[in-house]
Amino acid sequence: MRLNRKTINTVQGHRLTAQRRLLWELLEEASGHIDAKELYRRASARDESVSSATVYRSLNLFKQLGLVDERRLGKVRCYYEIKQSPEHQHLVCQGCGKVIEFESPLIRKLVEIVRAEHGFNVTKAELYLEGYCSECEQKKA
Repeated sequence: MRLNRKTINTVQGHRLTAQRRLLWELLEEASGHIDAKELYRRASARDESVSSATVYRSLNLFKQLGLVDERRLGKVRCYYEIKQSPEHQHLVCQGCGKVIEFESPLIRKLVEIVRAEHGFNVTKAELYLEGYCSECEQKKA
């Protein structure tokens, strides 16, 4: 997805600054999940004028615009990813912190069962499973 002035200007008073453009490019390069701390590290390596406050404010703006999803994976970490249309779920490695995306028809089936049995219109379903990726599991053995 290309970020442009028109997209940013949809929220009154916000401009597409060079720092916001850089942060967006880094989100695209991450091609997956990245936390704010790592995004700041990468951004400040390219542009020393980027502050951690700029990173958090920009991520919040991108969230308001519906451009990124914020996911709480694990106990304290928030990850960000460029919004994707198909719903997907996450596996979080407790060893290395890697986040692996997966899709399962069982989630959609569960949503349909909940809708049918409880008359509840589910608008969003999030699931993450914690454990160990194959590399970390091998290191433990």
